[in-house]
Amino acid sequence: MSGHVALVTGAGHGLGQAIGEALASRGCRVYGSDLREDELFETGQRIRSSGGFFQGSAMDVRDASAWAEWVNQVVQSEAGIHILVNDAGGVAGQTRQPVEDVPDEDFDIIVKINLYGAFYGIRAVAPMMKAQRYGRIINISSGAGRSHSLTGIQAYTSAKAGQIGLTRQMAAELGPYGITVNNVAPGFVISNPATRRQWEAMGPEGQQTLVESIPLRRLGKPEDIAAMVCFFASPEAGYVTGQVISVDGGMAMF
Repeated sequence: MSGHVALVTGAGHGLGQAIGEALASRGCRVYGSDLREDELFETGQRIRSSGGFFQGSAMDVRDASAWAEWVNQVVQSEAGIHILVNDAGGVAGQTRQPVEDVPDEDFDIIVKINLYGAFYGIRAVAPMMKAQRYGRIINISSGAGRSHSLTGIQAYTSAKAGQIGLTRQMAAELGPYGITVNNVAPGFVISNPATRRQWEAMGPEGQQTLVESIPLRRLGKPEDIAAMVCFFASPEAGYVTGQVISVDGGMAMF
């Protein structure tokens, strides 16, 4: 993947940071976005200290016009865009509540981040990838999208399931142009303050129950997710598209 240009959303911390580092270590020129510039600065320092290329841009993935502007900026500097990783997501600080108590705006914001954000990204890069007849698009969903949310947040499960459907539809539509579209569904990974709070809220008994429900008997690491992303992004995965791979220690065996 030496010289390939990769866009990674949510690159300022957690999974996105690990994905950016992994792609850079394989020779990609990584452009990352996140809401917070200070976190992007840290990612840039980590990648550059290892000899890689990284350029960060503060962006809200819910903003379609911001997507268009970001992609145009990259295109002005690079000959092409080869890889898009839609990692930005999450629950916007929300916690479990009964469905009858969920306000419209709480549901909407999670769907906007996790589903609309991926759609806007794919739409923004598709023209260039079609023109060059090559592309690798990887969406980061969740085990929640394949089953249900451990934290019980209805919008998150709905958005991630929708993102998996979007993955399959885009794989069918973009395949004739040499573009693959795949999906990584992580299990429980402590990768940021939000997942740390979720883990701590389980308490010792809940934590033990969760780990014992995983065949490999451990939680995932950001590097586990990044490794699968790198496979999907590589030339070796050129005949793999429309797939959802659970990276969860064996919790979802289908």
